[in-house]
Amino acid sequence: MRFTKMQGCGNDYIYINCFEEKVENPEKLAIAMSERHFGVGSDGLVLIMPSETGDFRMRMFNLDGSEGKMCGNASRCVGKYVYERGLTDKTLVALETLGGMKYLDLHVKDGIVESVTVDMGEPVFEAEKIPVVSDKNPVIGETVQILDKEFAFTCVSMGNPHAITFVDNVKEFPLETYGKVCEFHSMFPERVNTEFVEIVDESHVKMRVWERGSGETWACGTGASATAVACFLNGKTGRTVDVELIGGTLTIEWREADNHVYMTGPAAFSFDGVWLQEV
Repeated sequence: MRFTKMQGCGNDYIYINCFEEKVENPEKLAIAMSERHFGVGSDGLVLIMPSETGDFRMRMFNLDGSEGKMCGNASRCVGKYVYERGLTDKTLVALETLGGMKYLDLHVKDGIVESVTVDMGEPVFEAEKIPVVSDKNPVIGETVQILDKEFAFTCVSMGNPHAITFVDNVKEFPLETYGKVCEFHSMFPERVNTEFVEIVDESHVKMRVWERGSGETWACGTGASATAVACFLNGKTGRTVDVELIGGTLTIEWREADNHVYMTGPAAFSFDGVWLQEV
C-alpha cells in the first residue's frame, strides 16, 4: 500500500490516497503505521477519499485508532496533496469531514502550494454540543481542580472539543502530567483536547496541546483556532492572533463579519513509501 508522510507545523500524519488504495481496517492500520519504532511514526492516519457533497472527503484517525472529527493541520496537507498530485486544479477546495464541510483556499506559486487558509467554520459554545458538563453556558473561565492545581477553562468546539487555559510559562509547564488527566476528566464525556496558553501580547500567544487519543503533538489547527477564540473572549488578544506552536506558527482570524474562524499556515511533504505489513 502506497502512502505519503506529510506535516503541518510538525503535526505529522500518514496520508493514503483512497482513489487508488483500499483500506479495510483504518483503526488498526492507524495504530500499526503510527507506531514510531515498528511503523512509520506519526500522530495518526488520514484517508483522502471521494465525496458526494464536496470535492474530497477526509477521515482522520489518531495514533490510538480512535477516529477524530476534524484536524486543521491535516486539512491543509490534504489541500496540498490533492493539488500537487494532480487530483484537482481548483485552488478553492470543499473538504468533507466529520466536523462539517471545510473550505480550503490554496495559495499557489509556480505550481506549489505555499500555504493554505482553511475556513474552520463558526465556533460552538453551547456546553451540550461541545460537549462539556457545566452549569455555565457558554463555558468561560470554569474553575476545575486537576490534581494539585486549579485551572480556569474556556471550552469551545471547532468540530471537536477543546478546553483552553492560561499559564505563565508554557515551555516549562508539565503538560503530560496535567494533560492526560484533563483528557479523561468527567467534565468531558467525549474526552477533550486541552490547550495550555501563554499570552505574549495582544497579537501573539504561545500554545502547547494535549490531544485526545494522541498525547502532546507539535501543532493542532483546531486547537489553535479554539485558542484564538478563547483569547478574544477572555479579553487577552484581538480577533487576529499568531499562535506559536512547537512546530511553527499559525495565523488565526476570527472574523466578526461572518463569525467564521480562518486558519492560515504551511503544509509540507516529508516522503512517500510503501507499507508492506498486514494488519
